[in-house]
Amino acid sequence: MPIQNISTPLPHAQPMEPTDPNSLFAMAVESVNSACGVIQAPDFVKAIVSQPKNELMVHFPVMMDDGHYRLFKGYRIQHNNILGPYKGGIRYHPDVSLDDVKALSVWMTMKCAVMRLPFGGAKGGIKVDPRQLSPTELMRMTRRFTSALGGNIGPEIDIPAPDVGTNAQIMDWMMDTYLNTHQEGRQQGMLHVVTGKSVGCGGSEGREKATGQGLCYVLLELLPEFRLKPAGLRLGILGFGNVGSHTAQALAAHGAKLISVMDHTCALRNIHGLPIPELRRHVQQTGALAGFTASGLEVIDRESFYRTEVDVFIPAALERMIDEAEAKWINARVIAEGGNGPVTPAGAEVLRQRDIALLPAILCNAGGVTVSYLEWVQNKAGVHWELSRVDRELQQTIVLAARRVRLAAHQYDTDLSTAAFCVAVEHVTRAYKQRGIFP
Repeated sequence: MPIQNISTPLPHAQPMEPTDPNSLFAMAVESVNSACGVIQAPDFVKAIVSQPKNELMVHFPVMMDDGHYRLFKGYRIQHNNILGPYKGGIRYHPDVSLDDVKALSVWMTMKCAVMRLPFGGAKGGIKVDPRQLSPTELMRMTRRFTSALGGNIGPEIDIPAPDVGTNAQIMDWMMDTYLNTHQEGRQQGMLHVVTGKSVGCGGSEGREKATGQGLCYVLLELLPEFRLKPAGLRLGILGFGNVGSHTAQALAAHGAKLISVMDHTCALRNIHGLPIPELRRHVQQTGALAGFTASGLEVIDRESFYRTEVDVFIPAALERMIDEAEAKWINARVIAEGGNGPVTPAGAEVLRQRDIALLPAILCNAGGVTVSYLEWVQNKAGVHWELSRVDRELQQTIVLAARRVRLAAHQYDTDLSTAAFCVAVEHVTRAYKQRGIFP
């Protein structure tokens, strides 16, 4: 029997459409589908990437400090592993849901493909507000969740990392739990079962700042496309957590000025530039922008924040923060997505009509997973690199990815956002064409 030519559509390989067309998952799939259409990807590739390979949902009890037990719901979604082991963050947030985690796993597949990392996409999380838990409750919940995931994670299977609501301490607990519940992990010292760990537990230098640093490298490479220079660049940032604050700091080192910033508590503006070090210290100490004071500072409302004139606007908070209304207010030349999926399809259409360029998250916030990969490599080799080497490796990976996206935009005569997804889908498609579909 002759071998089937898999470059032609496989029979019955129709994509499974998301059940809720307004969900975040539908938004993620639509971005991939659009790119598939532009590059004329085979139908079977479009079908495969339209749904995750595995969806794990667990319910597990945790003893609270007062002695009562509380039941938690956790997820781990493994979207695609054609390029390598699944890779993706663990999120602790009250709004964690199945569809949202599925969307984030799709974007992780695309992100790793754009960066040419040997990983596939995954994402996970627990529906919880971590700020409402004590440190010991947080530890017990993390350990119990890791135990519930069991053999579904592993250093060559699926490698978790930090995300919203999690940090290096959480990753240290996850690693320790895995090593204590898997004999082979204990015997072989599999520190690379998770990344984003503290340096003392095998983490990489530069991991905490990696996403913001990577976004800085993307802008330095692509700003000439818009006749902009970093010196004097005016920034507006939505969200001033890890990503937003490190992005502001990295760009300020090249002469940029933070003009406006907003989080869930307030919006601040200074047309001459906000003091970034003092602002970062305040947020680290209090957890929010509210209460910060400085000379020349204005406290403004939400609409005024969006309408403030800047060169680059960076949404670095949660998903779907910019819909039609916000897209009409924004007064910027470029939007660089520091968070995942901050611009809705309706918002993106308004931005296109207004000729505001959109740089997508699968390119802009890939610094985190890139340094996670570098941490994984260091752990596997039993070495520890100095910060300068990590930064060099990160910069090279990010710059090459940005150049691929720029080239694809010209090749396909499309915008940079669509071009990034084209680059990712092309890479995934090549892997499927070479490997075929088992059996």
